Amino acid sequence: MSRRIIKTDRAPAAIGTYSQAVRVGDTVYISGQIPLDPATGALVSGDIELEIRRVFDNLRAIAEAAGGTLAQAVKVTVFLTDLVHFAKVNEIMAQYFPEPWPARAAIGVAQLPRGARVEVDCILHFD
Repeated sequence: MSRRIIKTDRAPAAIGTYSQAVRVGDTVYISGQIPLDPATGALVSGDIELEIRRVFDNLRAIAEAAGGTLAQAVKVTVFLTDLVHFAKVNEIMAQYFPEPWPARAAIGVAQLPRGARVEVDCILHFD
């Protein structure tokens, strides 16, 4: 099965030894996204709602670069430095992912790259 690297300028460039996403067959593995502005590379900070939206905008851009949409998400993992923001993630996620909802895990962590408060990764499957 062939492997294809997915890359778009509409999402932040990788800041380490990883790809924005990798497609293997009918499955796309999108790397964790933090609230980086793709145009500037700067961390969006100060308002947790803006940070969460930036993360989901980045995920959406990568999904579209792979030829799909977030409607094809089958698994989402959310990392938060403070689980008090989980309700806001739920509220905003419902605006980006249609029903039926993907499987999901939410994990409280001590730290995220660049001091981000939220990171989300995603797996898409194309039928």
